[in-house]
Amino acid sequence: MSIYACIPARGGSKRISHKNVKDFLGRPLISYPIQAALTSGIFNDVIVSTDDPEIAEISEKYGAKVPFLRDKSLADDFTGTFPVTVDAFKKIQTIDPEIEAICCIYATAPLLTAEHLAHAYKDFTNNRCDCVMSVCEFSFPIQRAQIIDKNGYLNYREPEFAPRRSQDLQKCYQDCGLFYFYSKEAIEKNSVKTTRPFIMPRYRVIDIDTPEDWKMACAMAKAVNDLNYE
Repeated sequence: MSIYACIPARGGSKRISHKNVKDFLGRPLISYPIQAALTSGIFNDVIVSTDDPEIAEISEKYGAKVPFLRDKSLADDFTGTFPVTVDAFKKIQTIDPEIEAICCIYATAPLLTAEHLAHAYKDFTNNRCDCVMSVCEFSFPIQRAQIIDKNGYLNYREPEFAPRRSQDLQKCYQDCGLFYFYSKEAIEKNSVKTTRPFIMPRYRVIDIDTPEDWKMACAMAKAVNDLNYE
C-alpha cells in the first residue's frame, strides 16, 4: 500500500509559544512523532504540513519532508486536522498518484512509538474501514459523572447508573489525539463513516495545550522511559 504520514504543525500556538518545536527533554517536540513514523517503516514518506518556515527547517533536520507550505487559510485557530490532512493528501497525490491512504499524526505526541503505529497500520489494512483512530479508555466510568445544579448541589448526570458497580458498566473510550489512518475513499468523499479503534495505554496519552500539560508530559515521558513501558 502506498501510504504517507502527515504531521500537521502550524506556527501559531497561543498558550505555549512555538509549541511544536519547543525543546522537550532535549529535542524539539515534533521530532518524536517524526522519529516514530520513520522508524515504523510503513510510510512511503513522512510529510510535515506547516505554514512556518522554522518548523519546516527543523522537521527536515529530523528526517521529515516538507514539499509544500500550508496555506494560511488552513492555519488558523479554528481549522481542524481533517481538512489539513485532506489538503496534504491532494498535494501528495500530485507527486504520487498511487497514494492509497494517509495517516495524520499529531506533532504533540512524544509518547507515541513506532510499534503502536505499526500495529495500528496492520489493523487498518486487515479491516475495510474509512479510519482507524487512537483511543484510550476513560479512567472513570462516565455513566457515573456528576453535575452541579442551579442551586449548587451535586447530582448524578445519569442517576439510573448510581447504584451500579464500576466494573458492571460498559467501558467508554475517548479520542487520544495521537493518530488517524484514513483511506483514500474517506479523503475523496471528505467524509468518515466507519471508524475502528486502536486502543492506547493511558500512560502514553496527554493533550499538551497548557504549560501545566507540558510539565505533566515531561514527567510522564521520563517515567515511561525509566520504567521501559511498552
